[in-house]
Amino acid sequence: MFGVILLLHLLGATIWTGGHLVLALCILPGVLKERSVSRLVAFEQVYERLGMTALAVQIVTGLWLAHRLIPDITLWLDGSNPLARGILVKLTLLLLTAIVALDARLRVIPRLDEQRLNDMAWHIIAVTILSVLFVAAGVAFRTGWWF
Repeated sequence: MFGVILLLHLLGATIWTGGHLVLALCILPGVLKERSVSRLVAFEQVYERLGMTALAVQIVTGLWLAHRLIPDITLWLDGSNPLARGILVKLTLLLLTAIVALDARLRVIPRLDEQRLNDMAWHIIAVTILSVLFVAAGVAFRTGWWF
């Protein structure tokens, strides 16, 4: 079971992070150059369902994996435990991602136009950086690299 859950977690990370890297590095520069809201919206319409599903899979499988490592959830905040530090880093990244995404969804996207593209770009860049940090934290979990 562990192998399947880890595989699903890694596939979710691949889709989520890969999609945001494509958006930030390939789509966004053209969107900003052309000031094309429609090009950004077109990408989002194609990617959003898959990306959000991948994120949901990551959350569920990540919580399962964390619970497998430290079954007592109250110990996830114990900074003296290297495993708990890793869990705390991942939970913090998730919280930051949620804050940035909610701000984009509630404040930026409803009024997205050519003048607000730069604001949206900063949200895209922030979520992309956070997603790469998620991957780095996951690698650190398996290698003991930072924790």
